[in-house]
Amino acid sequence: MIAWFNHTFPNVVYLGWGGDTGWGTAISQTLYMTFFSALIGGLIGLIFGIGVVVTAEDGIAPNRILFWIFDKIISIGRAIPFIILLAVLAPLSKLLVGTQIGTTAALIPLSLGVAPFYARQVQASLESVDYGKIEAAQTVGADFIDIVFTVYLREELANLIRVTTVTIISLIGLTAMAGAVGAGGLGNTAISYGYNRFFNDVTWMATLLILIFVLLVQFIGDFLAKKVSHR
Repeated sequence: MIAWFNHTFPNVVYLGWGGDTGWGTAISQTLYMTFFSALIGGLIGLIFGIGVVVTAEDGIAPNRILFWIFDKIISIGRAIPFIILLAVLAPLSKLLVGTQIGTTAALIPLSLGVAPFYARQVQASLESVDYGKIEAAQTVGADFIDIVFTVYLREELANLIRVTTVTIISLIGLTAMAGAVGAGGLGNTAISYGYNRFFNDVTWMATLLILIFVLLVQFIGDFLAKKVSHR
């Protein structure tokens, strides 16, 4: 089996596991970018998603100006293609982390790229909350924070897990795109050491590993959503 693998995937074996070009390095870089971008971008997206819901005309704190600001920032953010966002935010990455390339520099465009997408997903989930439950909470004296956490977020927890799963899967794709332009990770391996050098076995292996990550995220997300739904 080992001999067959070495013969069939010689360039995959040649890259090895460690070092700057190793598979272990590429995997860890992809996980690093995915985790921290999901954390930062998810928090930003959650804030904007909640903001656009609660400040809407039928929200718990209607405010036309704030709603307009939240909505337009999300819309503009979603309209910018990620590959352009990488170029536009390069100076900001340079300012914040001291470089425009690498996994840490990629966190800036990845986080800001995924935040508007997640914000719209959060908005769609929270808007489905039964308004009667909100009125009931207000009747018993619940304040703004109580309603946000105990009504909006708690009632839609299963849906929020599902949209978070979709967002992380999308983010994995964005890390591959960022890797293709110098951020490292499996995307960089697939393009720099596979496609550009006509090493198809490297490209296919990188693609397979990304697919495995996507399937794992989908499985975990579905499991958690079902567990929460059956409470």
